[in-house]
Amino acid sequence: MAMRWFSKSKLPICYSVFLRGLTRRPIRDIPLPVKSTIAGFLPDSSRLLSGFRLYHDGRPRGPLWRSRKAIGKEALFVIQGLKRFKEDEEKLQKFMKCHVLRLLKLDMIAVLGELERQEEVALAVKVFRLIQKQEWFKPDVFIYKDLIVALARSKKMDDAMELWESMRKENLFPDSQTYTEVIRGFLKYGSPSDAMNIYEDMKKSPDPPDELPFRILLKGLLPHPLLRNRVKQDFEELFPDQHVYDPPEEIFGLR
Repeated sequence: MAMRWFSKSKLPICYSVFLRGLTRRPIRDIPLPVKSTIAGFLPDSSRLLSGFRLYHDGRPRGPLWRSRKAIGKEALFVIQGLKRFKEDEEKLQKFMKCHVLRLLKLDMIAVLGELERQEEVALAVKVFRLIQKQEWFKPDVFIYKDLIVALARSKKMDDAMELWESMRKENLFPDSQTYTEVIRGFLKYGSPSDAMNIYEDMKKSPDPPDELPFRILLKGLLPHPLLRNRVKQDFEELFPDQHVYDPPEEIFGLR
């Protein structure tokens, strides 16, 4: 009876678990990464440790962080080719027909923007004229604006005005930045009359006026008091709370 009770009891199970615990090997601590003395093999605390990552370091992960404005390989090839043949008009035209016309819409616009950024304005104008002939092209004020600003900063005022007239024929009005850069360009170019023509066109714009183009004109027209007084009067009417600095007239020999 005693043996039957012992066999039915839970003591053997407890005894086996106890023995298993005695024979089990002790758990060792997982060694932490050791600082390496070899250049290029320094351990990274964000790597996997025992199958789990300690933390996320917040760095970009793959192509999800790739800019939408990234220039493709074909566009880069075209930019390099245009710059290579810019001194040879015959080779340049042949290259544009063979390669530039094959570009997709976004790549062609990316080429235009990159040429403007690199101040290759002569090439940018040629690419823009090619874009205008495409079926998908629709007059856009921002495409005109970027190219006009690039031309004005490079003091290519004749080309800038040609594009300006083309833009106005499309009934497009530029923004305040474009007016400012073109006015500044004409003042540096030594043509205050053309700057005033842009100013008169700016007053017809449906957008509200901005203070900066007036400031540029008031500063650039100091040697021309009659033109400056016209701009000053308009400025005081539009911005009554703002003040205009008038330097002594002796500086310009007006007395």
